[in-house]
Amino acid sequence: MLKKILLSFPLFAFLLLYSCKSAKLSDAVAKQEKGEYYDAAQIYRKVYGKTSSKKRYLRGAIAFQMAECYRKINNSQRALSGYQNALRYDYPDSASTFHSGQMLQSLGRYTDAKKRYQDFLKVSPNHALAQNGIIGCDSAPNWKKNQTRYIVKRVDKLNSREGEFSPMLTGDKYDQLYFSSSRKGTTGEEKSGITGQKNNDFFLIKQNERGEWQKPEIIEDPLNTEFDEGTASFPADGSTMYYTYCSEDESVPRTAEIYKSSRSGAKWSAGQKVEIFKDSTIMTAHPAISPDETYLYFVSDAPGGYGGKDIWRIPVNDIGSGYPENLGSEINTPGDEEFPYVKDNNIIYFASNGHPGMGGLDIFKAVQNAKTKKWKIENMKSPINSMGDDFGITFAGKEEKGFLSSNRNDGKGLDHIYSFELPGITTTVEGWVLSRDEEVINGASVRIVGKDGTNVRHQVKNDGTYTMEVTIGMEYTMMGSAPEHLNQKQSLIVPEEEKSQVFYVDFYLPSISKPVVIDNIFYDYDKATLRPESKEGLDELIAMLNDNPNVTIELSAHTDRKGSDAYNQNLSLRRAQSVVDYVIKGGIEKNRLTAAGYGKTQPQTVSKKIAEKYEFLPEGQILDVTFIATLTPEQQDIADQINRRTEFKVLSTTYRLH
Repeated sequence: MLKKILLSFPLFAFLLLYSCKSAKLSDAVAKQEKGEYYDAAQIYRKVYGKTSSKKRYLRGAIAFQMAECYRKINNSQRALSGYQNALRYDYPDSASTFHSGQMLQSLGRYTDAKKRYQDFLKVSPNHALAQNGIIGCDSAPNWKKNQTRYIVKRVDKLNSREGEFSPMLTGDKYDQLYFSSSRKGTTGEEKSGITGQKNNDFFLIKQNERGEWQKPEIIEDPLNTEFDEGTASFPADGSTMYYTYCSEDESVPRTAEIYKSSRSGAKWSAGQKVEIFKDSTIMTAHPAISPDETYLYFVSDAPGGYGGKDIWRIPVNDIGSGYPENLGSEINTPGDEEFPYVKDNNIIYFASNGHPGMGGLDIFKAVQNAKTKKWKIENMKSPINSMGDDFGITFAGKEEKGFLSSNRNDGKGLDHIYSFELPGITTTVEGWVLSRDEEVINGASVRIVGKDGTNVRHQVKNDGTYTMEVTIGMEYTMMGSAPEHLNQKQSLIVPEEEKSQVFYVDFYLPSISKPVVIDNIFYDYDKATLRPESKEGLDELIAMLNDNPNVTIELSAHTDRKGSDAYNQNLSLRRAQSVVDYVIKGGIEKNRLTAAGYGKTQPQTVSKKIAEKYEFLPEGQILDVTFIATLTPEQQDIADQINRRTEFKVLSTTYRLH
């Protein structure tokens, strides 16, 4: 309860006493008591303007009640003005501070709202709604900046200049959408004293054979009346509708009630009241039937709740005889919890202004633990939620798409219908499978093995490329293979990020039938000592030998054209042996390795890859002494560098197979 300060008698008593002198004020009080907040606010506004500023308490009291009425009809700006005037005239009710914080929050003014909540907590330090309001004000800017992947769009075809809310999908293909609206064409013509709008009727919109939504049509059956109908829910077969019904009676206050209608053919019957509580003054609204039709969930302000409106449920078979069950404090708060939607027996969506949110009503997802029966509550954040009221969500079955209602970006506070969809995440790995000379290999494939049990072999396309889908958060081992080539293994770790991503893993497979240059192998000048920067290339060689455990190779070193044959022969053999020694230390059996030094006797043949890099070297040209002599000094240095190389060639592929 909001704490009242320095009030010696109830506000309404004071206003009624004073209203004996003012018919207008008594009219406002009467309208407010009956819940006709729009009409009451208009009268309060006129009375406020005519009341002398010298009558500070009265002016503050009128401003406060006017703000209360505007708050009830979602006109946040006018409600805020009323509360601020109540504060300006020192109206002694701390609710003005609290509710002005709520209105500021619903207008997206989070810094100002937080300050009002903090001021209110000085008076009521344990007030849960104010505490949650501060959490919401701190969280909302970050939620707005770092939005979820949902895409939310206003659906012009469904909306009008008036209000519409609580969409509900039904039909075998979820191709029918019911919603409530006060637009032109509704059954009643009179405007509601509660909202200032015409009473709401049910409208239906269907998809054609191409999946396109058609024009909304009012339901002409007896279901719609001159009074308010809204918030429908359907069992799986769609033959029954539970909905909220609000009649009006000038003589007594009326409350919302749950009604039920049946469909025969294409027509809905007149609604019949669903008796949940024996006390007819207890409000029941926003019915939601569970998918298995076991429970009817609904909203009520019945005794035994946690304050405001709570979400309850009752077994369908116990309606009229049993007593409903409150869903408890994990879901319900001292604020309002409304518009439940039961996606399955363990997942409920609902709207609340009591949990930390962005402003007004936010949509929340509640997941029940099957063992402990405890609920985990999650704010759906932006863009599902906004600083305004967001509520009345419906899903197209198990798909993460559907519709919701919201008054965001509407200056009058009117609700409209928005679509939402969570785009599918596509996470793929793609790349090339080529020879070490970067040429396409016929018959290449990639096998991917995951920790989740995935084991798939994927054929590489004719252009040497491949693409495969992978799973977020999974670790994979990948193997590139091709006829007459050695295998190559790669690792892929897909991070836990909920977004579409493409990872690139390329394979360059060594040939079995011809020597392969080992890149980036360096020796000290005029020595056989390996330089530290050779480590990466040699470790890749060790990995390749581990990936191909039945292969034996010859490791050979080659020099350029300078120096004597004997010197180059000896130097190249020592260098090849240095490579063999390193690989043995890396865990490869020495019986799989043979060292060979060829000096300058085997000049390199220009490959396609080399020719693409150096335009002056034609593909297929042998870099012998005669050819190099035709080059410029700078080009000769490049050719000599190409000839100075370390290679391996496969000797056998049957090691330890016999």
